[in-house]
Amino acid sequence: MAVQNEFEKKRSKTLRWGYLFTGFAFVLFVVFLARILILQNTNVQEIKDDYINKNYREATLKAARGNLYAADGSILATTVMRYDVYLDFKIIKDTVYSNNIGSLTDSLSKMFGKPRSYFRDRFDQQKKAKNQYYSLVKGLDFDDYDRLRQFPIFKKGKNRGGFIVDRNYKRELATTQIGAGTIGMDNEIAKSGLEGAFSKYLTGADGTRLEQRVNSSQWKPIDYWKVNEPIDGQDVYTTIDLRIQDIAHSALEKQLVKFDAEHGSVIVMEVSTGKVKAMVNLRRTEPEIYVDAYNYAIKDNIEPGSTFKTISLLAAMDDGFIDESTTVNVGNGVWTYAKQRISDGHGGGTYEISDVLAKSSNVGTAKLITKYYSDKPEVFLDHLRRWKLFDKMDIELPGITKPRIITPKSKTWSPGALASISFGYATNINLLQLTTFYNGIANNGKMVEPLFIEKILKDGRTLYQAKPKVMVNKMASEKAIKMMTSALTKAVEKGTARSIFTPNLKMAGKTGTARFEYWLPGPMKYRASFAGFYPSDNPKYTCYVMVSEPDNSKGFYGSTVAAPVFKEIAGKTFLKTPQNIEKEMLVDRKVDLSKMTEPNVKIAVKDKTMPRVTGLIGKNIIPQLENQGYRVDYKGVGKIKEQFPLEGTIINKDQRIYLQLQN
Repeated sequence: MAVQNEFEKKRSKTLRWGYLFTGFAFVLFVVFLARILILQNTNVQEIKDDYINKNYREATLKAARGNLYAADGSILATTVMRYDVYLDFKIIKDTVYSNNIGSLTDSLSKMFGKPRSYFRDRFDQQKKAKNQYYSLVKGLDFDDYDRLRQFPIFKKGKNRGGFIVDRNYKRELATTQIGAGTIGMDNEIAKSGLEGAFSKYLTGADGTRLEQRVNSSQWKPIDYWKVNEPIDGQDVYTTIDLRIQDIAHSALEKQLVKFDAEHGSVIVMEVSTGKVKAMVNLRRTEPEIYVDAYNYAIKDNIEPGSTFKTISLLAAMDDGFIDESTTVNVGNGVWTYAKQRISDGHGGGTYEISDVLAKSSNVGTAKLITKYYSDKPEVFLDHLRRWKLFDKMDIELPGITKPRIITPKSKTWSPGALASISFGYATNINLLQLTTFYNGIANNGKMVEPLFIEKILKDGRTLYQAKPKVMVNKMASEKAIKMMTSALTKAVEKGTARSIFTPNLKMAGKTGTARFEYWLPGPMKYRASFAGFYPSDNPKYTCYVMVSEPDNSKGFYGSTVAAPVFKEIAGKTFLKTPQNIEKEMLVDRKVDLSKMTEPNVKIAVKDKTMPRVTGLIGKNIIPQLENQGYRVDYKGVGKIKEQFPLEGTIINKDQRIYLQLQN
C-alpha cells in the first residue's frame, strides 16, 4: 500500500511537470504565432526603417560625365579620377601598428610637409578609439595615391592595413586660357556654356552601393554587397576650332589691353554651315588682365549702332527702293527729323548708296529709310521679323536673350523712332543674332542657325550627327544680296574700315561706333564694333568683333578699335602662307596648341584586344579607355612612353591598364 502511494505521488508530480511544460510550450507557440501575425501585418518599410536603415544606407555612385571635345577631337573638358583615403584602425593589428607607425609617420611627414608628431598624435588617438573610417586625405591624383599606398602599413591593403580608398570624379578643363567661359560648367547649382548646353548628353546615369554606419556621422562602403554600377555619359564633339579660338582670343586680348577697354567679344562662324568655330568673351579684372568668364555674346542685348545699317539698307534694297544708282544728299552731315537731331560727324554732300555704308552715314541711312517707310513702318519691320530679329534664337547654350525692337505698338514709339532704328538705336540685339544675320548675307542669302555641336558618341558609336538648319531660305533677292556684298567690300577698301585693307585678302564688313548709357551724366561710353566676312568673293567665315568702353583718350571708333581684331583673325585663319600676312599678325600664340591637341586620334578596344597607345598624348587617350570601361593607372604627363598590357594582348574589363607618360 505504501509502495502504491509512493508511486501515485511520483506519477502526480510527473504529470504536473508535464502539464507545466506543455503549458509553457503552448504559451511560447502562441507568442511565436502572434509574432508571425504581427510581422505579416506590419508595414515592410517600418521594419526596414527599424532594422536596416539605422545601420545601412543606399548611397549614390556618381557617373562620369562624358568628354567634351573640340571639332578636331582635342579634349576641351574631361572627367578625371580623384582618390579619397580613409583608415580602419580597428582592423590593423597592434603589433603591425607598433612596429610600423614610426616609419609611416615619417613618410607622411615628407609627403605632406607636416611634422611626424602631427600624424602620430592623431593616429594614436584614432587607434585607441578603434575608428573604422578615419579620413586621411581627399582629392589625390593617381601619382600621389600610388605613392601613398606603398607606405608602411598601407601597403598591406584594406583587410590588413586598413587602407580604404574611395574613388571620385572631378571635371577638368584642358585649357583655361582660351575659352573657360565658352566651355562653361554644370555644377548642379548653375549651368553655363557648352557644358551646360549639352549636359543632358554628358551626364550619365548614377549607380548605387550599400554603406554601413561607422558612427553618428560616418558611413563605410561595403565591398561584398552588390553594386549597381553607374553608366557614364556620352561624348560630345563641339564645333569649336581650338586654333581659331586661340587666334581670336589673342587678337581680342591684345586690343583690349591696348585701349584699356572694359570687355569685349568675338564670334567666328563658318558661312555654309553656321558652325561656331570660336566664341571669346573677355572681361577686365584688373589692369591689363582679362578673363573669359561671362558670355556677353549671347547674354547681353546691346544697341548695335552702325552695324545695323546693313540690316536697314538690305530691306530697302530687297523692296527695290534703292539700287546702285540711288543717291542721297546728306547736306553738311546734320539733319533734324521729327525734332530729332541726326549727325554724321564727318563730311557732307551727295552720296551713292555704297558710300552711305562705306562712310557710315547716319543721315543718309535715316533719310532713305524714313523716305520709303515712314508712312508704313510695319513694312520695314516685317523684314526684321522675317530675318528672325524679333525672335529668341533656338540654340543649346543657356541664357541667350530675346531681341527688343520697338514698334508702333510700343509705348515708347515716337515719330522719330524709325530713324533711330535705321542706324542701330531703339533696338537691343545680342551679338550672336547679329553675326547670324551677316552670315546669311555671306551665304548668298541663306540664313542658317548657329551650330555648336558636331556629333555625339558613346563607346565609339555615333549616336547623333548635326546638320545645318536653315532659318531663312532666301533673305532677299539675289540682286540685293550682291549689292550689299559689294557695298560691304567697298567699306573695307575705301570706307571707314580702309585701315584694315590688304590686297592679299578681300574682306567685306561694316564698322560700328555706338554710344550707350548716353542719358547718364559722366564720361561718354562707347562700343566699337566690326561685322563682316572673308574672303568677300567666296566667303568662308563670318566674324563679329565688339569692344566695350575703350579709353576715349586712346580711341573709340570701330575702325580703329574693333576692325584690327577682325583683320588679324581673318589673316591667320584663312591665309596659309606667312609671307602674305603682315608682321603684326605673326605674334606668338598665347597657348602652344601642339602640346594639347592631337586631331582625330580615336582609340577603341576591339575584340578585347589591347591597341597600341605609345606615342600618343595621354590626356586624349586615358579618358577614351576609361569611357570604354577600363581602369587606367598612369604616371607622368605628356605622351605615353610605355604601356601594359602590350599591343595585341587579350584583356578583360576587370583588367587594369598601366601607362607610363613623359614627366
